[in-house]
Formats: sequence, structure tokens, C-alpha cells
Amino acid sequence: MRIKKICKFEKKMLKYSEMKEMLSDKEQVVVDKLTMLFVIDKMEIPLTEDSILDICSVKNNWIKNYMDCKAIIHDLVSSHLLYKIGNEEEGKELFALTYEGRECLSHLYKRLPFEMREEISQYLQANRLNVKSSQEYSATYVKNEDGSYTVILQIYEPLRTKPMFELKIKAPSRQSANEAIQKWKTQAPNIYEAVFMNLINND
Repeated sequence: MRIKKICKFEKKMLKYSEMKEMLSDKEQVVVDKLTMLFVIDKMEIPLTEDSILDICSVKNNWIKNYMDCKAIIHDLVSSHLLYKIGNEEEGKELFALTYEGRECLSHLYKRLPFEMREEISQYLQANRLNVKSSQEYSATYVKNEDGSYTVILQIYEPLRTKPMFELKIKAPSRQSANEAIQKWKTQAPNIYEAVFMNLINND
């Protein structure tokens, strides 16, 4: 019974049909998918698509091709090994392992080389707080018709796909907009606390 279940999982892992022609080795497809499942499992929190791509393909070479990495995320969702929290209309999607995804990983994780598992675990342990912060504190800007920039600063709660706090400010130049974004990364908690304490009555 257990062998049949493992075979079922392996078959599902190899369902990644769109990229097969680009990857000559089917085993590499399985390894890439297991790598992504392993990363999300070890992070212990749902991740945005940008975080997954950044961890797996940009800052590390665990999944070499960026576009392969992007496609794998959505293939794992269609295979019911990952599920999405939220949707594009809410402005932010998070990805987490399904029960089936955890079962799959528990049976097949040893197909990832031990050295790779160790490298991933050590990296995530050292960078978990940075990844968490980058998902909780979001900042971007848009250019206005008059040449100024509107800076949009947001704070998200874990497992929430809509911001709990949003601040929009007008910046006179792109440089000042970028400076505001950089400051937000470190000052967001202090700014939120100041606004909350001055506007919200706790009585």
C-alpha cells in the first residue's frame, strides 16, 4: 500500500509537462520540485512567489533557471502539493504545502542530496527573519502625471493577504521615493506604533 502511495506521488511530481522538453533529465524535474517543497517546509511560514523565486533561484542556485522556478510553483499548485492563500485581486498571494505535499516530501526528501538539504537548512535558519520581514513590510512607488511619485507603504500580518496598514505619501523625485522605501524597511514597526498609539484608543 505504501509503495503504491509513493509511486502515486512520484507520478504527480513528474506531471510538469510544459518544461519536460527543456529538461533532458526527468530526475532533475523531481529534484527541483522537491527542492521547492523542502524550502517552503523549512521556512515554516507561507511564502510569496517573489520570496520563493528569490530564495531558490536568485540568491541561491538550487533551481538554476528562473523561469523554470516560476513555472514549478504553479505546477505544484495544480498538482495539489501547494495551495494558494489569497488571490491576485487582494494584491498578494501566499503559497504553503498541502497535506499531500507534506506527505510527498516525507517519502521522497532523501532524493535530495544530503549536502543540499544541509545547505538549504543553514541558509533558511540564517535568513528566516529577513524573509519574514520582507513579506510583512511592503513598499513600492508609482509615477504621477506631474512628475512626482506616490510611495505606497504597507504592513501585512502573517497568513493575511490584505495589508493591515497602508500609508501613501507623495515624493517629489524618484530618488526621494527610493529613500522612503529604504527607510521603511527598518522604520516600519516604529512608524506603525506611533500612528497606532496616537490614533487608536485602547480604553
